Amino acid sequence: MKARFEHIPPGQDDPDPLPGDFILTHGGEFFSRVIQFGQGLRFMGKDRPYTYWNHSALIVSADGALIEALGPGVRRNTLAAYKGTQYTVVHIEASDEDRKEMVAFAEHWVGGRYDWATIVSITLSLLTGAKLSFGFAGQQICSGLVARALERTTAIFDQEPSHVMPAELAKMFEVVPPPPDTPKGTPVRCS
Repeated sequence: MKARFEHIPPGQDDPDPLPGDFILTHGGEFFSRVIQFGQGLRFMGKDRPYTYWNHSALIVSADGALIEALGPGVRRNTLAAYKGTQYTVVHIEASDEDRKEMVAFAEHWVGGRYDWATIVSITLSLLTGAKLSFGFAGQQICSGLVARALERTTAIFDQEPSHVMPAELAKMFEVVPPPPDTPKGTPVRCS
């Protein structure tokens, strides 16, 4: 799927986020680095650049409100929280009705738990090459939440959407990393 995307450097804002668009960004703590390493096991060669990101969040309003799944669970946040770090906004093509459904889906999960079992499932799949897929109903990981919201549009995934990683979202929407000299700023705590 093609999408328009914008790299937002530290200290700047995206001027036109729409509900249903999403961000790709990066955390710097231990689990963020583990996610990035794990993605590197799957995304090699020409797909390696997609591992630049290890976190994603869904934009749910034009003023930059977000819903994201982090270690403490699914919560509300804002793009303003990411102002000190580089992030990439992916502007999807979707109808207003699909965007409303995406937001309603994400709103439903606010307060839900983070799905550590899915992280274990993805890790085992990466290490063994087996196509394992398990997790707990009612729990989400960051990119799984975005992927499952995207199912409310015309997006179709080759695997269980709850197990989609940030690199897979980037690849699906053909999002390339910013130039190497782009400052990352201070990564937001993603766990």
